[in-house]
Order: sequence, then structure tokens, then C-alpha cells
Amino acid sequence: CPDVDAPQHLKAFFAAIQRLNAEGKLLAYHDRSDGGLFVTLCEMAFAGRTGIDVDVDELRYHRLHEDIRRDVEGAPEPREPYTSRLFGILFNEELGAVLQVRRADTPHVMQTFIEAGLRDAFYVIGTLNRKDRIRILREGRPVLDEARADLLAAWWETSWRMQRLRDNPACADQEYEALRDARDPGLNVRLRFDPAEDVAAPYVKRASARPRVAILREQGVNGEVEMAAAFDRAGFTAVDVHMSDILTGRVSLAEFKGLAACGGFSYGDVLGAGGGWAATILHNARAREEFETFFHRADTFALGVCNGCQMMSRLKELIPGAQDWPRFERNLSEQFEARFSLVEVPDNPSILFAGMAGSRMPIAVAHGEGRAVFASAAQQRRALVCLRYVDNRGRVTERYPYNPNGSPRGITGLTTPDGRFTIMMPHPERLFRAVQHSWRPDDWGEVGPWLQLFRNARAWVG
Repeated sequence: CPDVDAPQHLKAFFAAIQRLNAEGKLLAYHDRSDGGLFVTLCEMAFAGRTGIDVDVDELRYHRLHEDIRRDVEGAPEPREPYTSRLFGILFNEELGAVLQVRRADTPHVMQTFIEAGLRDAFYVIGTLNRKDRIRILREGRPVLDEARADLLAAWWETSWRMQRLRDNPACADQEYEALRDARDPGLNVRLRFDPAEDVAAPYVKRASARPRVAILREQGVNGEVEMAAAFDRAGFTAVDVHMSDILTGRVSLAEFKGLAACGGFSYGDVLGAGGGWAATILHNARAREEFETFFHRADTFALGVCNGCQMMSRLKELIPGAQDWPRFERNLSEQFEARFSLVEVPDNPSILFAGMAGSRMPIAVAHGEGRAVFASAAQQRRALVCLRYVDNRGRVTERYPYNPNGSPRGITGLTTPDGRFTIMMPHPERLFRAVQHSWRPDDWGEVGPWLQLFRNARAWVG
């Protein structure tokens, strides 16, 4: 087990790392733990999709000096042979970490550790390489030289075999195959609009009051706070509305211009995705009339996300133009999928996607029943699709994990002919700020591209 021989060094190390991170000097960080230095370096190379050259000489000499010191001090341990010394360097699990920094920042980083009293506790051990290989060097010669993709496949193999037993084996195989694609370009962005341009600003500026949007939730729903925050940022007054408010008559949808049905697990999904939530509307006279009247007004819009998408798809008999919407059933992978997926906006009439057609963006996905199932091939052809899953090369896909649920033609968002009502399985409300993205281009400002969807709603209301 790792030892803490000098707690003051650990404390100084933590403070130095916080300082360097605040200064923007760290590109990557990984603690040395399970598997030791070699596994730590491999995992960093896997995540960064890059090759690395690691020179162990400085660490090897450190271990040699430790052997000599023990000899001089009369320590009982014999000096280690070279092979075990190399293994000790690469595979010991003592406290430590690997940092990636820019070459130009290396002197500053070193000075920071010296000032922290850690002069003898850090080493410059390697660089990236363009060969996409992981190489361990001793005196300039490789003692290990393997393709990153091959090591990644070996690292992932046990998980893949377990996944084949636990989940849909075809999906497991597709994910393993995708993992081995060394030429996969990874997540990428193509925007056909400028997120910094606030299309709602003229309407917000001249309005005497903010239009009200109902942030609708039912028991088990958990996405109402993010949804309210996104609509608030776009210039709406977001109002928390629980289904019990409508069922008892405490709140009427006549008070609102917009409605957002939020994500979560209404009724625990025990009646099918969104089934229980939809049933409370369809089989309650007051609620049914409230929603049907709201949907038939010419001045309203609605957005259903995730569980709200599933629920609204079951209300399509109340929603003008929604007759070709699908039902949403269990993911083809047979698992709940929480991923950062890539989607593309096709040409469509949705008011929420105005000016966004042709854009390709990552988005948060979190659902167990997101596979669109149409009643017929003709219904699928007629459906007005506003969002599709694509792979990292921008191709519409049904392959896992790029398409996390197996929906045909990557379909994950739909709208109506007049564009007022839109449903989608992914979560735009979780990514309206740039910092909410687990990956984003370096040149993005504070605003994420998904705020455009909410600003479009505000511009449409006027």
C-alpha cells in the first residue's frame, strides 16, 4: 500500500498543484495509483489519443542512488538488479502523479516545486510523439515500443468481454471496434451560427415584462433546475409547475407562453418511459383539457427533453402535427446510457432550431429508453426530424456508441410542421454554458451553442 512518509511533502505538493492549475500551467494530471507509472502514462495517452516517449534514466538513477545510500548506511536490503529496478520504477504504486505541461512552462513548473521544498521529488520523464506509439526508453533505446491503439485494445479487452455478457453483445463489439480506430477524429464542432450573437437581445431589451414559461415536472423528474436556468438566461420568467398544481387547478397553462417538460424518471419508468406521466394527463379531464387547450393556442410553444420527450410523444393525440412522432423504448444496448454524444441539426421547421441547420455539436445524453420506434416505415419517412446522432466523421449513424440507443437513422429529436412543439432525448439545458461541456474547443467564450435553442424560443415569442 502507498505510504505517507512525509505528510508535509504531500501538503506542499497539493498546494503547488493548485497554484499551477490556477495559473493555467497544467495540460493534464493523473495520480499514480493502480498499475503504477506505466498504467498512469498509458491511461493519459489513451485519453489524449497521442503517443509518448518516456525516458526512465533519471528515475533509474534515482533508484540506483537509493540503493547506494542503503549500502552506505548499512541497510540490510541488497541492491536491486537492473530488471527489478526498472519494474519498480514502472509498476510501483507509491504516492505520485504525472503532469503534462507545455515545454515553455517547464522551467516555471520546476521552480514552483523547488520553492515548495520538493526539489528531489520531481522529474522530467518524457514528451509526446507523432507516431502514436507508447515507447519506454533507456539510454535512448526502447525497452518497450507498442502502438497506442494495441495497448488500448488490451487495456479494454476485459471490459469488452464483460460487456458482451452483460449487455447487447453486438453493441459491445461495435464499441470495441470503434475504440481500436486509431484514425477516429474524436469529438468535433461545426457551427452554422455565432453563439456570441444573442438573437433574443432585441426582444428582451424592448419588452416590458418577461414572458412566462412553465417548467413542468412530475415525481421523479430531476432536470427542472437546469431547464429553468437556461430559459431564465434567454430572457424568460421560468415558473416551477408541478403536475399536482395542474391536477388540482392551482395553476393554469393559460398563464404561459411556453412549456418545458423536463428530464428524469417520472413514476420510476415502471409504466414505460413517460407512460405514467402521460397517463395522468390523458386520463384526467381537467389536465387533458388544460394541455389540449395550450397546444391548440397559436401563440404557444413546448419543449420536451428526455423523460419529457417520452411523455410528450405519448400525448401526440393532443398536439397538432405530432401524429408521426414515435414511441421511445429500451436502448438497444440494454443499458442506461450516460454519454457525451455528437448530434447534427438537419433542415427542419422547429422554431427552437432556427438558423442552426447544418450545425454539429456535442450534447449530454442520459437515458435508458431513448430508442425511437415508429409504427411503420411510412410514419418514419413522414416524421419531421430536428436532431440526429452522427459519428465523429459527421455521418448519420445507427452504430453504438455514437448512437447510444439504436434509433433508426440516428433520430433523436422531432418537431411539428409549424415548429412550435419539439421533443428530443438529449439534454441541451445541461450545456447552455461553455464550461458545462466536458470537452469544448479552446476558442469558445462563456456561452455554449445550446443556449441558441432557448434564445430562439425567446425571439419567436417576441
